[in-house]
This record gives sequence, structure tokens and C-alpha cells, in this order.
Amino acid sequence: MIVTMLQFQGLMRMTRLLCLALVLLSLPTLAEAADVTGVPKIRDANQVTIGNVRIRLVGSDAPGLDQLCLNANGERWNCGIAAHDALVARTSDKTWTCRTQRTDRFGRAVAKCEADGEDVAQWLVKSGWALAYVRYSRMYDADEKTAREAQVGLWTGAFVAPWEWRVRNKKAGTLGAIKPKPETLPILFASASGATAPSPTCRIKGNVNRAGVCIYHTPESRWYAKIKMRVSKGTRWFCSKEEAEAAGCRETRR
Repeated sequence: MIVTMLQFQGLMRMTRLLCLALVLLSLPTLAEAADVTGVPKIRDANQVTIGNVRIRLVGSDAPGLDQLCLNANGERWNCGIAAHDALVARTSDKTWTCRTQRTDRFGRAVAKCEADGEDVAQWLVKSGWALAYVRYSRMYDADEKTAREAQVGLWTGAFVAPWEWRVRNKKAGTLGAIKPKPETLPILFASASGATAPSPTCRIKGNVNRAGVCIYHTPESRWYAKIKMRVSKGTRWFCSKEEAEAAGCRETRR
């Protein structure tokens, strides 16, 4: 079979286009596998930002800043803030290296991250501040079992799995070392800064003013009704003046 010059040139052009297409198809995989390195800004125990990259830890699910739990004494506990603070104390001054596995529907890089060589998600689960996110991965199942048996972190009291709390699935069972009383069970499905107080006994509002000072308002306070409860604004509910002051807030002067 004789191949003319024009046919040969056509075959070469098709070969080059095929090679280019293969290279382009491989680019997302290469980009997703790229490392992101730096000192993070920790938003909560699930999400951090390094530079301009928003990262969601893979394999673990921790309570968000607004989730409430019960402590070992059956009292209301801002466990989402506690999980955030534990992660900050452990890793905020360390250099993180995150290997991206995929991008989620919110545009975040879903990544396995290490802080100075320590697997961050594994530490969270093993310390009881997060659960193994079995819907997507079972890599931390053994670490969750260790935390549950040791009754550390969230496991010291009672809580609802973060993925159940986000959709307020009231049919979900509670987890932890204690069994909630009927009167405290609603707290587990409430929000630390939702529009409705988590319980009738927790009606004190806390907010952060323009100077960055935390102020708390009792129902009798002049501005109480005007305080809109939104987690993005730094607001939260308190059960007593003592709890508010222990969190670093002062009573309003009005």
C-alpha cells in the first residue's frame, strides 16, 4: 500500500492531536495530586485555608463551630468551638502539607494533610474531636474506636454525628459516654448561635462589638431583642452569666 505525502502529513497531524488530547486529559489528575504547603488559617476542625486554597480534610468529620454537645456532667457544651480550639493548639503554628485528592461541590480541595509529619485528620479522630467519615472513607475506623473506648474529646459526654446534626436528623441516635435526659436532648439538635435559644434556660446572648470585645445581654437588657444570632457575626448563646464571663465576655452597660 502506497501512502501519499498528503496522507502521511494527515496521519502525523492526527497523531499530534491525539497526544495533545491525552496530555490535556491528564492535567486534572496532575493538578489534584499537587501538594499545598504552608501555615494554615483554621476555620473549624474540618476546614482550613492555606494561601488562597480552601481545604476540607479528607476522612474525618468534626462538629462545626455552631454545633452543641453535652459534657460529662450533662451540661450544654460548645463542642464545635472546643474541637476548633484543640486543632489550633495542636497545629496552628506548624507547617502543613496537604495532598489534594479531589475538589468538592463547594470548590474546596479535599485533601489529606500532615502538620510537621503528623496526619491531622487521624489526630482529630484519635483524640475524639472528629469521627471517621465512613460515607467517604474508612481509613480512620480504628482511631475512632480508640477514642470511643478511651472516652476522650466528644466521647466524654453526648453528641450527634456531625453529618446528622447538619441536617437536624432527630431520628439519629446519640453517641458518647452518657445518655441525655429528655430535657437536655433538644440541645443536641440546637445551634450555638441559631435564631432560637438551645433551651429555655440558655437565653443569654453574646456578641462581639466593633472593638472586638465580647458582650453578653440578658433578656432584660435594652438591646437584647436587637441582637441577631448568626455564627458568622460571632454570636452565641449562654446559659448563665458565669458561663459568659468564663468565655471572656462582659455584661452590657446598657
